[in-house]
Amino acid sequence: MRIGTFVLAAQFPGQGPGEALHRAVRSTETAEESGLDSVWLAEHHFVPYGVCPSATTLAALLLGRTRRIRVGTAVSVLPNHHPVALAEQAALLHLTSGGRFSLGVGRGGPWVDLEVFGGGLDAYENGFPEALDLVLDWLREPRVAGRGERFGFREVAVVPRADELLERRGPDGSGPETVVACTSPKTVRLAAARALPMLLGMHCGDEEKAEMVALWRTAAREAGHPPEVVEGAAHVSAGVAQIADGTGDATELLVKTMPGWLRQGLDAHVTIDGRHRVMRDPVAYTELLCGLHPVGTPRLAADRLAATAERTGITRFALLVEGSGDLAATEENVRRLGADVLPLLT
Repeated sequence: MRIGTFVLAAQFPGQGPGEALHRAVRSTETAEESGLDSVWLAEHHFVPYGVCPSATTLAALLLGRTRRIRVGTAVSVLPNHHPVALAEQAALLHLTSGGRFSLGVGRGGPWVDLEVFGGGLDAYENGFPEALDLVLDWLREPRVAGRGERFGFREVAVVPRADELLERRGPDGSGPETVVACTSPKTVRLAAARALPMLLGMHCGDEEKAEMVALWRTAAREAGHPPEVVEGAAHVSAGVAQIADGTGDATELLVKTMPGWLRQGLDAHVTIDGRHRVMRDPVAYTELLCGLHPVGTPRLAADRLAATAERTGITRFALLVEGSGDLAATEENVRRLGADVLPLLT
């Protein structure tokens, strides 16, 4: 079982972005001290839901401040990036960290980001496969040309080569691990065709995640990937963790703190085309997350993680630990994950 944290750099009501980012940095340092496996960094623009606009930049800082823990993006939003620029950053972080970087990518949403960064709605609706394949080519090949509808350029040399770090190369023999955020069957099949592990969201329960894993395995087999690749895919399950001496105490804390953050954070999203969207009820959503994930005593947390692993086959977790909105409480939550929960999973 590989337990990591999921860091949004969430800005809670009454806080500034500096406080949220400091908590993100300190929670990562505490995660390494506590023996956790990884930290996964979210990326958002123009909303207090998360105030990290560049997951790769924050990853670079955190890789420099740590020595053992794996740092990944969850996710770098491909429609807002040129795929070559993102792949160059991934290769750089992979090589300079000794192979401790994971590149998580996703489509994002139909937000105003697409207008600001110039990708446009088509990059979100249709451009993800081309951009993903260009990233993968860059991380695997010595020379790459852009031959797609969106990215066209002459063949150029890949410098630095991500696959030079052979002792920490990915399962396909290339550079950093690449993970795809999947929220639809279409994206599941896309990831499976390329044998890329999935990152599955914290809003999903075990049954839905198990169905997505089953679909991924079927699609990967149909794509011709060997059994060891299909069975060995290291998917990641996102969730929420809050450890307390009583389950009611953990739930009560999050129900008090998270809805305010969710309300102001999610409500700040603006769509690029004015399409109608329905925001989840923040209290009901918090209660849902508390019921799905390791929120409660160490024993309950360990049992829920084990149950998810048994039902889905997923043994890697990215757990949101900053739900209290408080630095000291977040650090203590991370320490308890390491000291009180991890021993119950071995």
